[in-house]
Amino acid sequence: MLRGILSTIGVYKIYEKWLWLQIRSGRMPEHVGIILDGNRRWAASRSLSPWDGHKIGAERVRDLLRWCLDLNVKILTLYVFSTENFRRPEEEVEQIMKIAEEKLAEVLTDKSIHENQVRIKAIGRLSLLPESIQKLIREAESRTANYDRRFLNIAIAYGGRAEITDAARQIVGEVLQGKLDPSEVDENAIEDHLYTSHLPRQDLDLVIRTSGEERLSGFLLWQGAYSELCFLDIFWPEFRKIDLWRTIRTYQHRNRRHGS
Repeated sequence: MLRGILSTIGVYKIYEKWLWLQIRSGRMPEHVGIILDGNRRWAASRSLSPWDGHKIGAERVRDLLRWCLDLNVKILTLYVFSTENFRRPEEEVEQIMKIAEEKLAEVLTDKSIHENQVRIKAIGRLSLLPESIQKLIREAESRTANYDRRFLNIAIAYGGRAEITDAARQIVGEVLQGKLDPSEVDENAIEDHLYTSHLPRQDLDLVIRTSGEERLSGFLLWQGAYSELCFLDIFWPEFRKIDLWRTIRTYQHRNRRHGS
């Protein structure tokens, strides 16, 4: 059995090296968005509770951030909890919130965040979250507010339609107050009011979704209009470095014309 495990590890390392040789000199996406899907189904397949899946999935995010830093990906946006997810069983939502609180607390002292000057930003209707999480979000954002080398956006209590609706409300309010002329409402004005307006580049280059589902589920609808989409038939807790690299290879092989 041990020999079989060692053999599998050896094959993995060979494949990983082969993949790296393929992508290392290619065009890297600047802004990557990932829909972290499949935690509950992964847990169910192992007769575990849903929150066991969410815990393992949350641990995988730490690995993902390290891999993206190594690839020099400037902006990473993670879809971790939607506005619709509040409809899940109360106990599950409570457990997810506890996990989110634990991970946000870890971010505050994470050396890699500060050494790589990663700016943290939570995007969504944050007022729907428990006050304890809102407080941690504010602290994480405050501590990293001056960083501009890398950006990590956490889409939590997020919905793409909600984001566009909130942007429209702000614009209407500014028009009514005389701060904005209706003739000045264009694409740039809308982007200035999106949750991602703090980013140097809002447009997504690559969107990855795990679990085999092939839909965006409201993830960054405006920002992802011209993104490349990669759907992986694995659950999020199973996500590996080679899975990320495979999507990078797919991205590099696509001809991005942006409608031209």
